[in-house]
Amino acid sequence: MKNIRISHAASGMDILAVLSPEKAPVNAAFLWRYLETPRVVPGMHAIWTGPEISCPIPTAHFSAPETALPPENATLHPQAGDIVLAYVPTRMWGGNPDPIFDIGLFYGPGARMLFPIGWLAGSVVAQVRAEDRAALAEACGKIRRSGACEICFERVA
Repeated sequence: MKNIRISHAASGMDILAVLSPEKAPVNAAFLWRYLETPRVVPGMHAIWTGPEISCPIPTAHFSAPETALPPENATLHPQAGDIVLAYVPTRMWGGNPDPIFDIGLFYGPGARMLFPIGWLAGSVVAQVRAEDRAALAEACGKIRRSGACEICFERVA
């Protein structure tokens, strides 16, 4: 079982998510590869998708251009505890010349994958452990009130 630790000291977030390679093999492999070394990613409360902390992966984190990710274990309505990897192709959003890879931390009901460019299915690549979901919601509420931050992601065996 592959786990990911997600943490943010100021909010008290320190949770584990279980990767789902059996449901989203390509997307889970992408995320696991990306986390070969621990990563610090910007995080901000989402505007369009509801109860989500959006963590767009900086383009500078990739040494070579990344390839497209297929939709796997796709959702338009993430549930609390879902870790969703969203992929937006080059030039699709505002002409951005780089593809967008975003790790979404969903923490409450009513979430939707609706963006200014329309509906975009995301791949549920992991689930926050049931015993960590209340802590996730509490920490995400603190981040929502305090503003942008940096979220730490790392592999845990």
